[in-house]
Amino acid sequence: MMKRLSQTLCFLVLLLTSLLLLGCSDDSGSTKKKLEGLYTFSGGPSGGTFQYYASAIATIGQKQGQKLLARSSGGSIENIRLVNSQKADFAVAYSGHIYAGAHASLKNDENTYDNVLVMAYLYGAPAQLVVKAGKGINSPLDLAGKRVGVGNAGSGAAANAEIYFSSLGIWDQMDREFLGYRNAATAMQNGQLDAFWVFTGYPSASILEVAMQADIRLLDTYTAGEAVGLFKNNPFFTAVTVPANTYKGQTQDIASFQDGALLVANSKVPDDVVHQILTALFDQDGLDYLVSVHNSAKSMSVETGLKGVVTPIHPGALKFWQEKGISIPVMAE
Repeated sequence: MMKRLSQTLCFLVLLLTSLLLLGCSDDSGSTKKKLEGLYTFSGGPSGGTFQYYASAIATIGQKQGQKLLARSSGGSIENIRLVNSQKADFAVAYSGHIYAGAHASLKNDENTYDNVLVMAYLYGAPAQLVVKAGKGINSPLDLAGKRVGVGNAGSGAAANAEIYFSSLGIWDQMDREFLGYRNAATAMQNGQLDAFWVFTGYPSASILEVAMQADIRLLDTYTAGEAVGLFKNNPFFTAVTVPANTYKGQTQDIASFQDGALLVANSKVPDDVVHQILTALFDQDGLDYLVSVHNSAKSMSVETGLKGVVTPIHPGALKFWQEKGISIPVMAE
């Protein structure tokens, strides 16, 4: 009897130990995820372009038999941390933030994020600074002392807002509100904000929403930035124009600047999974679907697939682009 009891206890101990080891294993986010072939795609704030892309790419991947789950996040910088730590497998992030993370130069963060590998260029994300028309705010410099929505705390939008407004010397003079795009749009409609900052592809759903309810004005962000050397000090930012009539009441082109939004994956995502997703994305049906979800996808093509990439590429993506005959950027090899 005692022998049988001892054997039973030993079996239970071994079983418990096995379960604990199984639970601790984390090669692709979790053992459960690995066994089920489930991959997570981290997007961005609700109403932002990152989240549209996350949902759309997850849908395309699912049609190819991949189990992709899209979820929202704070944005670019949070996505880099999530992917690097395998808490997400795929994400969208800005090229400048990926570079800074790989070189341990993110603001107030000395960690190195070198498990974040590029798959493809998606679109250029321009800065869009919105105010209500007729309020006497004609330049970004007029926002000193004003209530400004600068994006979710920890997001790429907020990080770039700090870079921009600090360069202008007014970051500490603004009454900053760390709000996601949709919440900022609501706050402006309710008279709780004087301006809000969006760093995403146009047209932005949140700006469209405000423009339907009030007369708005987009401010020229390029001219003030150029005057203080913003683009010399931050070479990832490039000039861009938000075309006239992008939003209701916007009758002129607006000069701005942008960073490139890139599709990234954790280094341990299998090469064949990355290759399959890119094959589906850059098939004409995939591109057409992305354009139907968000107009910014019109800039996507095989030819521009590695535009603005200056950090290492995932091996599965490297194979895909080499098969397409695309030159690999030297810094990305």
